[in-house]
Amino acid sequence: MVFRSNMSLALDEARNAAARGEVPVGAVVVAPDGTIVSSAGNRTRELNDPTAHAEMLAIRDACAILGVERLGEHDLYVTLEPCPMCAGAIANARIRRLYYAAGDAKSGGVAHGARVFSHPQCHHTPEIYDGVNATEAETLLTEFFATKRMKPE
Repeated sequence: MVFRSNMSLALDEARNAAARGEVPVGAVVVAPDGTIVSSAGNRTRELNDPTAHAEMLAIRDACAILGVERLGEHDLYVTLEPCPMCAGAIANARIRRLYYAAGDAKSGGVAHGARVFSHPQCHHTPEIYDGVNATEAETLLTEFFATKRMKPE
């Protein structure tokens, strides 16, 4: 089977989130056969829910669609390094592989900060691939926050 990145779909979700005024982060859950199971962008403001991160929404949706509580053979593509909350959800969902674009030195929970997967209490660690389309994701985030700084809310 030939590897095919689905980061472009996650970036589309991030752009959609930005258009809604959300921090531009997108996520996609992919089945072992390459089928897209679910995708989401951040909706924390829209839903008034601090847990409505793209990863959380995509994982919840995938589990609901498949009628399972774990996604052990599934991969997750996300445009920003998951925060500790999302990394915990990824571990609990038993995601097989995590692909993420931009690192997050401020709030990341994988390579930065809490480094959730390196703790002995973490019951599952996915294969991790970082830097996939990182420049595009970083540009999207930088432009979003530059625009926010220019416009008072």
